[in-house]
Amino acid sequence: MVPVESPLIVITGETASGKSASALELAQKFNGEIVCADSWTVYKGFDIGTAKPTTAERQKVPHHLLDIADPLKGFSAAEFKRRASKVIDEISERGKLPILVGGTGLYIDSIIYDYGFLPAGLPGEREELEKLSVEELIELVKERGISVEGIDIRNKRRLIRLLEVDGRRPTKQNLRPNTLIVGLSVSKEKLETRISNRVDKMMDQGLESEVEALAKLYGWQIEPMKGIGYREFKNYFDGIETLAEIRERITRSSMQLAKKQRTWFKRNKYIQWHDNTSQIVANVTTFLNK
Repeated sequence: MVPVESPLIVITGETASGKSASALELAQKFNGEIVCADSWTVYKGFDIGTAKPTTAERQKVPHHLLDIADPLKGFSAAEFKRRASKVIDEISERGKLPILVGGTGLYIDSIIYDYGFLPAGLPGEREELEKLSVEELIELVKERGISVEGIDIRNKRRLIRLLEVDGRRPTKQNLRPNTLIVGLSVSKEKLETRISNRVDKMMDQGLESEVEALAKLYGWQIEPMKGIGYREFKNYFDGIETLAEIRERITRSSMQLAKKQRTWFKRNKYIQWHDNTSQIVANVTTFLNK
């Protein structure tokens, strides 16, 4: 059994900041394997819109926790933590370097702070809460005197979970020992260009066809269809907006996501920010040789 003190590298940052490319370079240089911390790439079949690592990239370096979730069943941060912890230990036991990479802050924090998640709600409670609107859920939260600090109150799923656990929060430990957390810092202007180029690439790769096929298979209500790059297409297939308008909405949604990610990451004083992969490589080299 590998001790908890075995080294762990974490790479985070906003969407389209270049995390995946940096992780790939690090893994090749330091004999590592990548553990993906992304709440959308876990879903089977959701490939282009989630910017999932390509087959070629996965052949170069082992990637873990991709395509592990059934789109109909959903996936939780608690399940991610359980699986990721096991994978990280297994990578270390093989004498390889685990590299946790992604932009889903809750997933990353669940590992580096060893979150203790709360149990599921009472049977049938979620189904009843699902019938309520966001406004009704907010009113119910207020009636019960539950704090919404740090909660996105526009997110129906988060409100439902808050009610299920009666406002309690997961337990949180100190930072995991022997862990280096690096972030890729990109200017707003550069990030907007990168996001725009990424959306163009997704369109060229066949995002429209992917979304159409998934919508026919699952409908629009399942969790992964609510993700950026998928939900925007409903208006297009309903004949309300043009493809150009959908492309613009995906870009705007991605920029809004980047802003939320920045806000989340600012709370973590342990993240060491860098402008490029070369700086990260130097930092990791120093960390592993200390």
